[in-house]
Amino acid sequence: MDKYNLISFAGIFVLLVLGWLFSQNRRRLNWRCTAAGLAIQLALGLVIFRAPYSRRVFLWLNDAVLRLLEAASAGQKFLFDPLAKLPAESEHSLGFILAFQGLPLIIFFAALMGLLYYWRIMPLLIRGFAWFFSRVMKISGAESLCAASNIFVGIESATAVRPYLAGMTRSEFCVILTAGMATVASSVLGLYVAFLAGVFPEIAGHLISASIMSAPAAVVMAKMLVPETAEPATMAGAVRLEFARESSAVEAVINGATAGLKLVAGVCTLLIAFLGLAALLNVLVGFTGDQVGGWFGRQWDWSIEKGLSYIFSPLALVMGVPPADALQVGRMLGDRLIKTEIPAYQELARLIGSQGFSHPRSAVIAAYSLCGFAHVASLAIFVGGVSALVPQRKTDIAAVAWRALLAATLACLLTGAVAGTFYRPELVSLVSMAPPGSP
Repeated sequence: MDKYNLISFAGIFVLLVLGWLFSQNRRRLNWRCTAAGLAIQLALGLVIFRAPYSRRVFLWLNDAVLRLLEAASAGQKFLFDPLAKLPAESEHSLGFILAFQGLPLIIFFAALMGLLYYWRIMPLLIRGFAWFFSRVMKISGAESLCAASNIFVGIESATAVRPYLAGMTRSEFCVILTAGMATVASSVLGLYVAFLAGVFPEIAGHLISASIMSAPAAVVMAKMLVPETAEPATMAGAVRLEFARESSAVEAVINGATAGLKLVAGVCTLLIAFLGLAALLNVLVGFTGDQVGGWFGRQWDWSIEKGLSYIFSPLALVMGVPPADALQVGRMLGDRLIKTEIPAYQELARLIGSQGFSHPRSAVIAAYSLCGFAHVASLAIFVGGVSALVPQRKTDIAAVAWRALLAATLACLLTGAVAGTFYRPELVSLVSMAPPGSP
């Protein structure tokens, strides 16, 4: 291990200390949950980056996802050609257009997930993860089931434990919200791959790994910030996975695609609203900077992104990002917080393509730490969605909401630090980037 791997390893414990400092009750921490969740993350990192033959399996998984994406693009190319053609596919491409090349993938993956639910493949996987989390981390059956669901789906994961929501503790609600924001749904994972596949060929395998690794990290950070002070109703045993099974495979595809269309509309709405509001806020901040700077005879270039980059850049250093790249990674993490992860991944693709990093490990750590819905828009979605399912507990859900966002952010950073700990240059082949060297 080089010095930056060691820094990443030390950063894991720095992030855990930060979680402990922000805890509601530092004396009631579930140390078994913390130790077991961290052990799961480290074991996954070891398998992904260091285990024998891991690269062969990793590349097979990555290739499978890329082939799936190629098939997924058939419908959008039929409808939107040539707008749907990526620059790498045709010299007549108009460039990357999010609305025609990225967002339609969400509809395909939502339809595919509906089919996998109908075939009972997804419920089987979710039950397996839930059983493992519940036994190893000693958490309730309901929260382990919801955390496992979030590896594959988004806000709809809360419906899997709907019968148990009314009796949940505040700590369980924090786990549900944190797990939702610290992971990403399979329906949008393909969108991130579409951004980065041209400059980061192995990105599909890395993002799948990141989403799985962030699930135990979410439980660890949620239980650290809002420790359990009561006895959960489902602590003693397993819970039943709730999901509506369609009458046929065709109906499952139709319902999945329709849900995907609604998700696309939601993503477009949030991007338009939050990017516009962020720009307006930047105008106000910039105007204030001009006025204050004028009093001192200086010109101050203020912006929300710049301020957040200075807040997050020390955390980037903690994850093991070389100092030369810390401000850029910090800026992307700040962008994710206020603008969603989509602009952040677009910026990551631009930086890789333009050789904007001094070392490829920065791109890998950024890819892992950005892989989550840990932003203000997602907080509103998850709080609103869960509250709609159990309106009588709205006060309790709102009480842990901001701590859940902090826990989700720390969980994503923890995943980035684990990736940095086990980073190997041979697992990364970035396009248009200088060969690895000493940062």
